Amino acid sequence: MNAEACCPDVDFPGHDKLVAAIDAAVASGDEHAVTAALRNALCRMIRDRDVRLPACVHEPIADHYARREIYRSAKHGYSVVAMTWGPGQGTPVHDHSGLWCVEGVWDGELEIVQYELLEHDGERYRFRAAGGMHAGPGSAGSLIPPHEYHTIANASPDRVAISLHIYKAPMECCAKFVPQPSDRSGEWFVRQDATLVTDEAA
Repeated sequence: MNAEACCPDVDFPGHDKLVAAIDAAVASGDEHAVTAALRNALCRMIRDRDVRLPACVHEPIADHYARREIYRSAKHGYSVVAMTWGPGQGTPVHDHSGLWCVEGVWDGELEIVQYELLEHDGERYRFRAAGGMHAGPGSAGSLIPPHEYHTIANASPDRVAISLHIYKAPMECCAKFVPQPSDRSGEWFVRQDATLVTDEAA
């Protein structure tokens, strides 16, 4: 069986152009060079009118933000996931299970807040917000462990947002951190292991 046939691969206009740009970037060297090259490539592809994401990516899901894997490289191992954020949808503080990631806003606007891990005591973790950004179409950022803790949210009351995420490898689990109810400082969180699923992409 062809290894590539086992990997998700959704057809869309500009598919080969996007994949070629990502392939070239992941061959750049170490993770810092790779993520820098991917940020540049992703910003360029978002602006490229030849590249249009699958129609399904523009459809939000009412009870959760959608995660649709549209490509996985058998050769390089990376995964490309399109996320669709309905109005008000977002994530708790979470990590990326040690995987680097480059994230770009394709459409709409997202609020992204990064967190600094100050200490942890068993399953309790203390974080401090370390900066946030209001990201619009064509903007991209990267996360390299251990600097991987963050939240993403669509703050718009009526607009859908779309983002494209390129992971070092398929991200099938992560840790989520929810505020500890008894903590009045707002800095202590409780870790919860989470299994990530993908929604159908066609």
